[in-house]
Amino acid sequence: MSHSTPYNRYELMEKIQMVDFALVELTLYLDTHPNDQQAIQQFNQLAVESKEYKALYEKQFGPLRQFGASFSGYPWNWIDSPWPWQL
Repeated sequence: MSHSTPYNRYELMEKIQMVDFALVELTLYLDTHPNDQQAIQQFNQLAVESKEYKALYEKQFGPLRQFGASFSGYPWNWIDSPWPWQL
């Protein structure tokens, strides 16, 4: 992932959704193929990308993950819209 590439809110959310979808699919695959080393490596790489994209999103646009997984700015910015699930 290149941090030098500027993303708008929607592009970045699309990247997050794509990576997280791939993580869900790999999780399902690995549940039945737990010894596939290449799939495990791909899963771990995508897990890092997901965290990086989410951190970048939060830095630029505010909190993304609820229940303490994301910090809030001051003042409380969970009330700012659009909310991540509205994109």
